[in-house]
Amino acid sequence: MSARTRVVIAKPGLDGHDRGVKIVARALRDAGMEVIYTGLHQTPEQIVETAIQEDADAVGLSVLSGAHMTLFRRVIELLAERGAADVTVFGGGIIPDEDLPELQRLGVAAIFTPGATTQSIVEWAQGNLVAE
Repeated sequence: MSARTRVVIAKPGLDGHDRGVKIVARALRDAGMEVIYTGLHQTPEQIVETAIQEDADAVGLSVLSGAHMTLFRRVIELLAERGAADVTVFGGGIIPDEDLPELQRLGVAAIFTPGATTQSIVEWAQGNLVAE
């Protein structure tokens, strides 16, 4: 029996819009991944704690608030501090194109901006996330 890929999906910060992230979570689940959705208003510390407790292979962040640089950076820093730098971080939301290179430099594996299809997200996840 092979392990299923485990993905924590989170809405960090004060952003209260969760329709899109729930659709992504369901698409990943329907594609055979185990998805843990943390709900709204999560701190980076809560997200990382969940990822570690759930032995996640990846963390997906949905950010619409404009705080993406701070939130992605902090999650990546906390994962490294907790010895979980091998957890893949990806995400999506309202993120300007000019911020994408810096997010990539920080270690964000993929960013899906408005218009990305659930199929493209699932295909990326299937090709890039492997259960340990």
